[in-house]
Amino acid sequence: MRRLMAIWAGKLLTAAGRLAGKKSSASPGAVALKLCPTLIDDVNKRVRRKVIVTCGTNGKTTTNNLMCSALEAKGYKVLCNRLGANMTSGIATAYVQAADIFGRLSADYACLEIDEAYTPIVFKRIKPDIMIITNLFRDQLDRYGEIDITIDILKRAIAEAGRVKTVLNADDPLCVQFGREENADPVYYGISEKVLPQTDDTKEGRFCPICGEELDFNFYHYSQLGDYRCPKCGYSRPAPEYDVRNISLKTPMRFTINGEPMEVNYKGFYNIYNLAAVYAALDAAGESTDDFERVLESYKPQIGRMQEFSFNKPVILSLSKNPAGFNQAIATVNTDDRKKDVIIAINDLANDGRDVSWLWDVDFHKIENEKLKRLITTGIRVYDISLRFKYADIEVDMMTDSMKAAVTSALADDSEVVYILVNYTALYPTEAVLKSLEGGKRDE
Repeated sequence: MRRLMAIWAGKLLTAAGRLAGKKSSASPGAVALKLCPTLIDDVNKRVRRKVIVTCGTNGKTTTNNLMCSALEAKGYKVLCNRLGANMTSGIATAYVQAADIFGRLSADYACLEIDEAYTPIVFKRIKPDIMIITNLFRDQLDRYGEIDITIDILKRAIAEAGRVKTVLNADDPLCVQFGREENADPVYYGISEKVLPQTDDTKEGRFCPICGEELDFNFYHYSQLGDYRCPKCGYSRPAPEYDVRNISLKTPMRFTINGEPMEVNYKGFYNIYNLAAVYAALDAAGESTDDFERVLESYKPQIGRMQEFSFNKPVILSLSKNPAGFNQAIATVNTDDRKKDVIIAINDLANDGRDVSWLWDVDFHKIENEKLKRLITTGIRVYDISLRFKYADIEVDMMTDSMKAAVTSALADDSEVVYILVNYTALYPTEAVLKSLEGGKRDE
């Protein structure tokens, strides 16, 4: 009875939240868990095939949602926390929303994005069959601390999970070590050719996770991702079972996975990793990958993943919440040859992390000035990000506490495209501003 009451309460809160214009991605589940703390403990019993979880610093939401879309395209019913609420409350919300009014939940697969810090907690209740780890970078220092803490948490989670197929990024030396864990049954995906210019990039994990020696890189893609080897103990990049080559970063991006050609209209080199992870996990689940390119054609990335809005010029919104993510967003901006305005919004609310010292680890000096028309800063920490640009010798043309004012100003000048780079809690308000301006344009 408590379980049924929890599901009803969660459904009512979901409906009320949506009427109020809210996402209702976590709070219904939080209330449901208070009414029935064991609500999500039976996920494994209610999923007929496999439970697939995705964690890692960057790319979780895109990877998890694309995995869900690929399985749904095959006709399966999938339990998924699509909106990126990746703690127990978010998983409970997905459960509540998928259950019927009699409390029954039935699914072929579960695709669950899980916050790294919550993996041991979730794995006590839900046992994954497949675990994707995308990458590990520094993120929210006041919450996670340094990467070593996150690594220890994930090792505990794998031990808690029991025997689990681990789908790991071969190019990340910090990820590859999880394949050595007793319960892990690893497969690897990676990019096996040099694609990007070998500039001096900030490397988060440049030391061997086994012996501590500095790694040698044959080449790298960004941060510590690349072809590496430890000169002391021999720890090195494994040959990936899912091998990406023949990459063209022009729009549309083209590449091959194990020789199979792919074409996608996404922006961002980093998205190739997300796509390769899903391809590998589908195969690990025993599903055919023959229709993978067709799935890519119909998939629309989640909000803020180089999301494009149509005005008198394109406006592109990108979530960039840590040094590695920002550096990749900057690289994507630089590949666009059009005259551009760039708006950057930085907040420091609880979900962002209060500590914004990570801004000094972002390679902002790499923003190419030749095509940069105007740089606009905003957000709660507008002065911090503006100061950071002063030390990068890049002039800030406008500072404002209003995203609407920033966007309106960028739309009024003669740039050809606008990029908006935001951290987490600035994402949804920025999307709301863009949609309201888009709606106003249509009403004129």
